[in-house]
Amino acid sequence: MPLPHVVIIGCGFGGLEAVRALARADVEVTLIDRTNHHLFQPLLYQVATAGLAAPAVSAPIRHVLRHEMQGGRLTVLQATVTDIHVTGRSVQLDDGVSIGYDHLIVAAGSTHSYFGHDDWAAFAPGLKTLADAFDMRARVIGAFERAERCSDSASAERDAWMNFVVIGAGPTGVELAGTLVEIARHTLPDEFRHIDSRRARVCLVEGSDRVLGAFDARLSQSARRQLEKLGVEVMTGCRVSAIDAGGATLETAAGTQRLQARTVLWAAGVAASPLGRAVAAGTGVALDRSGRVPVAADLSVAGHPEISVVGDLAAASSNGKPVPGVSPAAKQMGRCAAANILARLQSAPTREFRYADYGSLATLGRKAAVVQLEVPGLGQLRFGGYFAWLFWLFAHVYFLIGFRNRLIVLFDWGWSYFTFARHARVVAEPPSP
Repeated sequence: MPLPHVVIIGCGFGGLEAVRALARADVEVTLIDRTNHHLFQPLLYQVATAGLAAPAVSAPIRHVLRHEMQGGRLTVLQATVTDIHVTGRSVQLDDGVSIGYDHLIVAAGSTHSYFGHDDWAAFAPGLKTLADAFDMRARVIGAFERAERCSDSASAERDAWMNFVVIGAGPTGVELAGTLVEIARHTLPDEFRHIDSRRARVCLVEGSDRVLGAFDARLSQSARRQLEKLGVEVMTGCRVSAIDAGGATLETAAGTQRLQARTVLWAAGVAASPLGRAVAAGTGVALDRSGRVPVAADLSVAGHPEISVVGDLAAASSNGKPVPGVSPAAKQMGRCAAANILARLQSAPTREFRYADYGSLATLGRKAAVVQLEVPGLGQLRFGGYFAWLFWLFAHVYFLIGFRNRLIVLFDWGWSYFTFARHARVVAEPPSP
């Protein structure tokens, strides 16, 4: 009898954990991802801001799963899944080939959401992939280069190139804003003849009334104070109404405000992968406002127990609360979905997914961070500042994939800490127009 075939779409945190959970079981596993690497997204902003090189936060999928592949039941394919045929139980690849499945785990992740203004993407790039990081790095470094070329009579144009606007004050937004200030004030001084990089203005724009809205209110206030101490101009309660090549237009309580900036970075909205629509079309479920697929307690799609959805693409609940789109949740969902597939193969009952929330971390810049942890028996632990920054640093190093990556990141961070240097500032191509 042929072994049951499990197809997993996406090798993010959820997909990777699902593969590892199934690798030693009596099943055939096919992992499909449109790239050849697993990406540690929490540190992707470091690549975008020239703090780390790309190999430090990514690793080839085949290398990461080399031990699992030795069992002879795992196939890894670099391809893009263009459609899911639920009735025929197959997925279609970009070359037209169809691959059948007995069980399917969709862990395709998320993409940027511009809240109906997709034309803004050309002027305000988001950060989800290595390609995004390379483009963002080129824009940031290129902005200082263009400011250097401006004549003294074009001071307004020079200021526009040295103004940076970050839209969205979630973890990615605050990390970008804090790092941009560090680059301007500590990395680039004395490297230009005609400009003083320390005069760069970094604005962090947030539509709600506080930064890091998912954190405790006191930590949110602490984060704002730390950002402002670093030199970030924090603007809350501001709704973006327009973005173009010259900057961003904001709607505030005081009226309309224009920020002249040639570099606008987007960290505000997240939308589920377009594959969610393929799942919805085949199963008849209704997507939520973000395009996520509603799933049952065991992470399967209603009426289709052979399909599980995990990670950012899943609209899941645990203990009556929505599961956040963070890497620990994706890992736990991947393991749970794999365990439930094995249970179904043995005609055993599946288990309900219960998310274990260990807390949240966000770094704001040099020696600045906030930490919110759930400590068993002690409740929630909250702290900020230097020790929170150290905790954030070692936690992220610990969860990196591979000893080599941990060693390189520790060395690069240590070198940067003492010298303020960012040697990953090499730009292969000029920023996209």
